[in-house]
Amino acid sequence: MGQYVYRKRSAALIPSIIALVIVYACIPLGQLLPITTDPVAAALGVEPTTVWIVLIYVYTFFASRLPVWLLLQPRDYINQHQMMLALAVIMLGVAVGMNTMAAPLVNDVPAGSPPWFPLLFVTIACGAVSGFHSLVSSGTTSKQLDKETDARYVGYLGALGEGTLALCSILACAAGVVVFAADPAAEWQTRYADWDSASGGAVGNFTEGVANFAGNLGIPLGVGGVFAAVVVISFAATSLDTAVRLQRYIIQEIAEIVRLRAVSRNLTIPTLLAVLIPFGLAIMPGDFAFGTLWQLFGTTNQLTAGLALAVIAVWVTKNNRNPIAVLVPLVFLVAMTTWALIIQLFGFATADDPLQKFLLAPLDAVIFGLALWLIVEAAIALRKAWAGRSEASSEPSRVETDDA
Repeated sequence: MGQYVYRKRSAALIPSIIALVIVYACIPLGQLLPITTDPVAAALGVEPTTVWIVLIYVYTFFASRLPVWLLLQPRDYINQHQMMLALAVIMLGVAVGMNTMAAPLVNDVPAGSPPWFPLLFVTIACGAVSGFHSLVSSGTTSKQLDKETDARYVGYLGALGEGTLALCSILACAAGVVVFAADPAAEWQTRYADWDSASGGAVGNFTEGVANFAGNLGIPLGVGGVFAAVVVISFAATSLDTAVRLQRYIIQEIAEIVRLRAVSRNLTIPTLLAVLIPFGLAIMPGDFAFGTLWQLFGTTNQLTAGLALAVIAVWVTKNNRNPIAVLVPLVFLVAMTTWALIIQLFGFATADDPLQKFLLAPLDAVIFGLALWLIVEAAIALRKAWAGRSEASSEPSRVETDDA
């Protein structure tokens, strides 16, 4: 699709819709002719999951090296259509067949739940403010815009779409997942009895909820479940190789700063480093990457978002604009992030799990130190920017000087 659009100078709408039709044609085809890695895994003496992880990272190595126009951009067109179609299926399924909300209006806090304030603000971050999004905007989005003023239009519609997707996700998990249950309220309480049950079944609840809404439209539950899974996996795959591409940029920039020209001007070495680090985490025994290390993702992500907001606040201040619209979320975000870091630090330090005590606790302390550093640096930079603006406004204008 990328080759066709850019070689023929064609609009992307029709080719991307054709590509989406081909994607969905593969769903029944895959049910008839499923692909399994079991023979390969048995021959190598590893788990089938490990074979899939290797295949995914081999793909990621090449995907992150390709030009943005060749793979990333056309795939995002397809994913955009996927999201719109998924939203339409959920909303129509709600309109046709949802007659009750299984989730209670007010629910007791499930056992084992962390305090929602402040941890909610370092957990659900993607649609509101996200450090990863700031890296994406500077790394890949900027390469897809003709001019800077296009960013506001694209970003605003993206925020609306993401907010609508969040609403539909809540509907799928709160009502859709138990639409066909004999006692929806009791079934909901079973699925969300405690924190571990709720978090452990999150993806399954979403895909099942979307499948049930699709079932209200006459779509077989098996096909609807695969449809929902394809939507989830497509966005996960997009995030994966985009993250690897951004990691490659960062490695190259660091190498440029320390004057390692062999790395900064090379494509293969930074890409290998960007792939092998997450690959090593993914194949570690147990649930280290997602069960252990992932607990620090929210705070590090939001700390990056705070850094982006601080840079924007300084730029706005220097350009004699009102910085209040940036300063309010900046202060709130930094406060929530440092508060969450303190809570997690005490939790990790007193945990019985040695990984939490001797790995996560020190890492949390380092991130907390970086958060304090960010606060100090942002305050100093903003003070200098404000002082510079005050000095500029107090200087006589060129016309006044000429008149004098």
